[in-house]
Amino acid sequence: MERSKWLTMVIILSLFVLSAGRGFKAHRKYDLPRYNHTLARILVEYSSAVYISDLTELFTWTCSRCNGLTKGFEMIELIVDVEHCLQAFVGVAKDLNAIVIAFRGTQENSIQNWIADLYWKQLDCNYPDVSDAMVHHGFYSAYHNTTVRPGIISSVNSAKKLYGDLQIMVTGHSMGGAMAAFCGLDLTVNFGMQNVKVMTFGQPRIGNAAFSSYFSQIVPNTIRVTNEHDMVPHLPPYYYHFPQKTYHHFPREVWLYHIGFGSLVYTVEKVCDGSGEDPTCSRSVSGNSILDHLKYFGVQMGCDDVVRCRILMDPRLTAYSTQDQSGNFIMSKSRSNPIIKTNVENVESGVSSNVL
Repeated sequence: MERSKWLTMVIILSLFVLSAGRGFKAHRKYDLPRYNHTLARILVEYSSAVYISDLTELFTWTCSRCNGLTKGFEMIELIVDVEHCLQAFVGVAKDLNAIVIAFRGTQENSIQNWIADLYWKQLDCNYPDVSDAMVHHGFYSAYHNTTVRPGIISSVNSAKKLYGDLQIMVTGHSMGGAMAAFCGLDLTVNFGMQNVKVMTFGQPRIGNAAFSSYFSQIVPNTIRVTNEHDMVPHLPPYYYHFPQKTYHHFPREVWLYHIGFGSLVYTVEKVCDGSGEDPTCSRSVSGNSILDHLKYFGVQMGCDDVVRCRILMDPRLTAYSTQDQSGNFIMSKSRSNPIIKTNVENVESGVSSNVL
């Protein structure tokens, strides 16, 4: 067993050696987005909150992760795809004057296996209607081929009817970041929605250079935040000698790293160039840390328990969800239904949740 572990480590290190080096810089025909530190600190809390497995607390926005910079957020719909272990929500942040969409990433108990799979993953899906563009099939399917996408689209339309034509902010961490990127592109291309912003944390690569260039033109207001030696943004590996065929990040990256010593350590937020593969940002270090993947801006990312796809929910809230034959469901909070509002308020007052 030990020999097998050492062999795996040697192969992984070899892949990083092959993927190291400078990448080419794509030609830009768009303005790079401006990085907003305050917005990043807010959206990272939404990306953390979506991991909560107690759906009562999440739906009523009373969870421990729902009481910081996101306080006052109004949930519209909570989408849970039990079949594929996916979770997302749509709501309105009045302080941002925006509809916020957040996607859950990979759960902690399965992240090691997920990372191992990404080392070997090859581009295997042609992106529709874009010549030579290829994407990661798993990430693409997680958004496009599950109950998540129709739930998100329906929720956004509901939010617009209630609050008007607000800007849309899409966020997520890890695999949730990959889904957020596909969502931002989908809303813009297929539904003609304007003013879509995407900000992800610890996102893996999701497509090749052709896709990266296309994405950057369609959703230019996109920021990818990476942290120190977080290994996930290094995956799937980028191979310098095959720039057109390998995975390639889209811009714009903001790399968080620490400088100083002892009590004088502070965080630098380096705004990277427009290549998507700036060799002076996260690519300047080895991506060898899972711990750096699980905390951004001091906010804990990942699930609050180790049970895969565990669901906690007050039984009374099941009356306000629609469920399909596979057990996937969407919970909707209707402002116009006083019965729903009363029951939700009763749950907020302290009724405990049950495991489903």
